[in-house]
Amino acid sequence: MPKQTFFNLADEKRTIIVNTAIDEFAEYGFEAASINRIVANSGIAKGSFYQYFEDKLDVFRFLIDLLAQEKTAFFKDKRPPGTNMDTFQYYRWMIKTGMEFNSTNPRLVQAISRVLLTEGMFYGKDFETYRQQSTRGLMAMIQQAIERGEIDPSIDVDLAIMIMETWNNAISSYFLNEGMKQKDIMKWVRSAKTQEKIDKLLYVMEYGLRKTESEYTSTS
Repeated sequence: MPKQTFFNLADEKRTIIVNTAIDEFAEYGFEAASINRIVANSGIAKGSFYQYFEDKLDVFRFLIDLLAQEKTAFFKDKRPPGTNMDTFQYYRWMIKTGMEFNSTNPRLVQAISRVLLTEGMFYGKDFETYRQQSTRGLMAMIQQAIERGEIDPSIDVDLAIMIMETWNNAISSYFLNEGMKQKDIMKWVRSAKTQEKIDKLLYVMEYGLRKTESEYTSTS
């Protein structure tokens, strides 16, 4: 996490540094990101950078935490459209609402996605904690779906988690990349055409996991 000296900065200066770091990771990824460019583009001395952060990884971890805070605030007042939704309906709502959140701060999401997903660092040791949080949430969702009879009980739970995790990441990356080409990304995400595309992608995942009618019959 940043040092207290960073939080002591004036809001405007702190915002410039944050936005410069976001642009750097979005443009170059993590490995090619340059502290020299960050300090030059934000107008601070290199020595000052190390008064604020330990290193490049420290900056990126801060951006992940910033994204998590914004996502928590965004979802705070969001409610599913129905109380009788099954697991897949709820998951679909979560994905679509997540896409809407991504459109509120696409550059930050793009920076995080490029590093974690495109460079594969989501699966590395440096970010293991973040993946474990995601995995626990998906595991609870799958186990609940099995208890409700919505998912084939013989399915490999770890494999199901991997499928949902990979699908979620792929959908997010695809729509973020497409959305960044739009003049109004929020309007594009909410459009009927985009919503239909999300439904079609989720349909493929859902019916690879969902318990079929014949399985309902054979186990009833």
